[in-house]
Amino acid sequence: MAAELHVELVAADRSVWSGGATLVVARTTSGDIGVMPGHQPLLGVLESGPVTIRTTDGGTVVAAVHGGFLSFADNKLSLLAEIAELADEIDTQRAELALERAKSDDDAAAERRADVRLRAVAVR
Repeated sequence: MAAELHVELVAADRSVWSGGATLVVARTTSGDIGVMPGHQPLLGVLESGPVTIRTTDGGTVVAAVHGGFLSFADNKLSLLAEIAELADEIDTQRAELALERAKSDDDAAAERRADVRLRAVAVR
């Protein structure tokens, strides 16, 4: 059996994804980070961006994450996000409309959220 870590991706309003993984890539305030089984203990601040989870069955789970924290110890990675949604849940057309609306309203925060959602869909 390959080495694995247990991942919990939780948003403020729900549990988004939980399971075994061989690699998780996320954006932190220090830059992109990859966490694999046996990584040293870690605590970081999540930036808005896609989170990519390579599952133990060879699949890939991608989520759009907007802020929060990550913590890793004892092969358990917790991603506690303010907002998170799986790429499969994102309506691409709606996200594109939100991006255009945010640009026309000059709303940088809304533009960043829509952009992250579209990048997560593109990665999946």
